[in-house]
Amino acid sequence: MNKIKLIIFGYCLTFLLSCTSDSGKINLLSATVTRVVSGQTIEVELAGTSEVTKVRIMGIDAPDLRQSPWGEAAQQRLAHLIMRSSIKLETDFSEIDQRSEQAPSSYGGVISDPYNRLQAHVWLEGNLISQRLVKEGYVLANTRYPHLYSKLLIDAQEYARLMGYGIWNPQQAMRYTPNQFRSNTK
Repeated sequence: MNKIKLIIFGYCLTFLLSCTSDSGKINLLSATVTRVVSGQTIEVELAGTSEVTKVRIMGIDAPDLRQSPWGEAAQQRLAHLIMRSSIKLETDFSEIDQRSEQAPSSYGGVISDPYNRLQAHVWLEGNLISQRLVKEGYVLANTRYPHLYSKLLIDAQEYARLMGYGIWNPQQAMRYTPNQFRSNTK
């Protein structure tokens, strides 16, 4: 009987140890928002530095600024929520930039995109900013690249769509996704 308990314990220990790896390591950085560029891009000053860094909020697609009135509305809502605030930037090392075959570049462990923006989830006082923007109907959940909070954002988008908020308002719905809009206006 003791031998069986020892074997079960060994399997459990092996399972638990295999669940912990550096590939799922989370990185949190403190920053202060200095400028809101668009509904999905901000400029921040990382804690302990005076350098301004652009950040692309992960998991969302904001309307293009030329997509009137939704692009400006998304930018203004984001500015209202976080301008001059102390925020936390989170990235998951296991998330890879699936748009290119090369590994994305990195700043201290934070993944960056082809436009040299840091890719991060943005937290303010325990609230995921992307979830709030999606739930209020200012931006779309980006379903092309799965991440830690994909399910939360998809659920928030469904809520906004059912409630008819923002870009989902039947009286003034956004007709083209940001990617469709950009493709049509090139």
